[in-house]
Amino acid sequence: MQLLILAAGMGSRFGGLKQMEPMDEAGNFLLDYSVYDAKRAGFDSVVFVIKHSFEKEFKETIGKRVEKIIKTEYAFQDLEDIPEGFKVPEGREKPWGTAHAIYAARDLIRENFIMINGDDFYGRDAYEVAYKFLASLPKNSAGKYANVAFKVSNTMTENGSVKRGVCFEDNDHNLTKLVESSIERNKEGKIIATPLEGGEPFEVGEDEPVSMNLFCFNKDLIDHLRARFPEWLKEHGNELKSEYLIPSVVDELVHEGKASLKLLSTDSVWFGVTYKEDKPGVVKALKELVKKGEYKEGLY
Repeated sequence: MQLLILAAGMGSRFGGLKQMEPMDEAGNFLLDYSVYDAKRAGFDSVVFVIKHSFEKEFKETIGKRVEKIIKTEYAFQDLEDIPEGFKVPEGREKPWGTAHAIYAARDLIRENFIMINGDDFYGRDAYEVAYKFLASLPKNSAGKYANVAFKVSNTMTENGSVKRGVCFEDNDHNLTKLVESSIERNKEGKIIATPLEGGEPFEVGEDEPVSMNLFCFNKDLIDHLRARFPEWLKEHGNELKSEYLIPSVVDELVHEGKASLKLLSTDSVWFGVTYKEDKPGVVKALKELVKKGEYKEGLY
């Protein structure tokens, strides 16, 4: 099974290329821990979605390390990588979004895979839960997706708002609705979610499940993206900041009856570097996990 890592974002809020920021004394990045955990869980290949602008630096750091333990491939998220008949509007600088990032790797996805963000730490259990789900599916399954969901209170930072997909489920833990939102505590200590695609803000309970973009997919998702991306571009292609988001795509597929999505729970604790001020806490947390024996000194 494959691991797809979205690592093309330059991390403007963090103040630089956060995927290439050392997080331990050995110089490892959060991406190193992600690959390490996924490999231990059973995944046997990784595809990094990056940009051409930092290809050389990426391959000489992260690539050089992970290639020793797992099959490694690269895809490139490029603004110009859009279907024939469309063009990038003048003034557009940001990538087209997470769904486009997966679309960029369309020729490299050959089997069931999971998708993760390059700047998040998910923890070993999250990968084991994801692997177990995909391994349990019949061969050539299609439309049988899952999301490893975290408690919203375990995914926040004190340094500002965060983007999370608020998940709504039925009694069998099937996703019924997913709302990509900006989430932040207000002055009263309540967690408030503001939908990114419009709509009224709403309160979220401390233990409510949210998506951290750790999705489990069958390879049929690529066919859906090939078919749907042109339709999205017809509606939003002339906008300078609109993003083609994978949670929105999944939400559409579920409501159209073309896919189902299970919400999987994990004991893992998330942390990440949404803002520069988050780094000291991440460094400290990793050091504690090494002391507990969860990771080796130096990782590799």
